Amino acid sequence: MIRYTLRCEQGHQFESWFQSSSAYESQERRHLINCPSCGSDKVERAIMAPRVVSKKGREPARPAPATPVETTPNESTSLMMAQERELRSKLKELRDHIVKNADNVGDRFPNEARKMHYGDIEHRPIYGEASPEEARALIDEGVEVSPLPTLPEDRN
Repeated sequence: MIRYTLRCEQGHQFESWFQSSSAYESQERRHLINCPSCGSDKVERAIMAPRVVSKKGREPARPAPATPVETTPNESTSLMMAQERELRSKLKELRDHIVKNADNVGDRFPNEARKMHYGDIEHRPIYGEASPEEARALIDEGVEVSPLPTLPEDRN
């Protein structure tokens, strides 16, 4: 997965995740990426800071802070909780945007996604249900699919 910072023609800046850079380019060509603020499909990648990876190649290198900062366990926990709440809020916002702006095709999702991929029907935003095996088969065929984000409260 790759995260891009994007900007629409109106200057609104937002972030979005893509399976790969070619997945982004494909969606951009088909005008499938829309600004969440104004709905414009004239979107381009904004300048981003590169992600630096450590020598081990697994963990991102963390820049040293300019001045040492000491936190108490309560401050650290509070910061983590705030970050988790923000992440959950963003995931909920993303899911709500998809549900609002895409057609729910239910268990027909694998067939509808294939038809669009092969040009049998017009491209449109859809979501639905697919088994893990069906999802793997779609990915193996080169069909761009991503799971809808779920939150812990969705499972209760």
